[in-house]
Parts: sequence; structure tokens; C-alpha cells
Amino acid sequence: MAPTDLTADQANARLHELTVIDVRTPGEYASGHLPGAHNVPLDHLDTALPALKTASGRGDLLVVCASGARSAQACRRLADHGITAATLTGGTTAWTQLGHDTHRPVGTRTPWAMDRQVRLAAGTLVLTGLIAGQRWSAARWLSGGVAGGLVFSALTDTCGMAKILAKLPGNQPKTADLDATLAALTG
Repeated sequence: MAPTDLTADQANARLHELTVIDVRTPGEYASGHLPGAHNVPLDHLDTALPALKTASGRGDLLVVCASGARSAQACRRLADHGITAATLTGGTTAWTQLGHDTHRPVGTRTPWAMDRQVRLAAGTLVLTGLIAGQRWSAARWLSGGVAGGLVFSALTDTCGMAKILAKLPGNQPKTADLDATLAALTG
């Protein structure tokens, strides 16, 4: 079976023999993904378990996200269901920094990456709290709450705001796309 972690160079050398599962949102996936990667957003991983189990029976799985945090979480969830998978150390960020090829669907608009969406939402909430705090002092708690959430996010390597933003319609897969992906994994 595949090791727990693969560097971008190790994954690139073995790409032809790996089934790559990209657990980012469809928008992030569309902005550039590893060649041949299948998009199964982390929020839909449980739905994809039977297809992923079938795919893992044919060869090693490599789970990918932007930084490696979500893919590590996905690998733990897969392991809980008896599915062994490796994660790409440093995610697609490390992959592209090393100059490895990425694919983008033709004719699609490049959506914002999740980290950019989080920065916009957090910044907007902090600024709103500060501006509204000029009139209503209790509104400053909004800024404090977001700041606390960001500190917690950094300490735990999780992001509640990203989980919320991932549920927005633009970050959800079209049912037909997810069905096609699951069919490709089982076929």
C-alpha cells in the first residue's frame, strides 16, 4: 500500500499508478488540479466511500487538498472505513511551487480558492465589527470573535469558516459531476 505521505516529487513520479482524489471544493478543483484527479469534496466523502473502496482495491489512492490538512483528515476518515490512502504533503500548493503540471477544465471561470474566500469573509466581519463598534460598542465582539476563531483555526489546523463557506452553492459539486466521478472510480 501507499505510504502515509508522499512529497510532490514522489507523487509526480508515481502519478501514472495512483488514483488521485482531490477533496477540495469544486471551485478550488476548477482553479487547477493534479492531472487525472477526481473531485470528491470532503463534505461528500461519506457518499463516495463505496466507490473509493473499489478504487483502492485496484491500486493506491492519493488524497489531495490545497495544503495537506483536509487530505490528512480525509485519509483518517478513510482509514476508519478500512481504506488506505496517502496524502500529498503540502497539497497542491507544494505541487505547483515545484512546477508540476496542473489541469483546469476548459471554458470555466477560475473561482476563488477557499483560503481567499476565508480571508475575505474574516476581513469583512472584522471590519464590520469595528465600524459598527463606533456606534454600538457590543458590535466589537464580532471582531473579537473572528480573531479568536482565527487563532483557534491556526492552533488546531482546522477552519470552521471554511466548512461554512464550503456549503455555499458555488462551492458545491453539481450532482451530475459527483455521480460521474463516482462512476469513474467504480468503473
